[in-house]
Amino acid sequence: MKRRVPLDVFRALANEARLCIVRELSAVEEKCVCDLVGCCGLGWSTVSHHLSVLRAAGVVADEKRGQQVYYRLTLPCVTHFIRCLEQPGCAPDLQEAVCCR
Repeated sequence: MKRRVPLDVFRALANEARLCIVRELSAVEEKCVCDLVGCCGLGWSTVSHHLSVLRAAGVVADEKRGQQVYYRLTLPCVTHFIRCLEQPGCAPDLQEAVCCR
């Protein structure tokens, strides 16, 4: 198994569609591509592309069963991190950070 590099994980999460996929997978144990297509409002090929990026970064894992491929989160801490950042007032000083001036 490929060693996870934090930068790879952050790059993989730096996309609204991939965040949608991660949120959907965090709500259940696993989902197939067809379920993710419906809930994220994206096409099959787009969802498959984003899942491959997430898989390459080690954020999700897949398992083929018959004709379907099921995906699950391998980094549940990612979900907690995203929820933390979405909380009001979580990081109010980010806008005033030196690097952002």
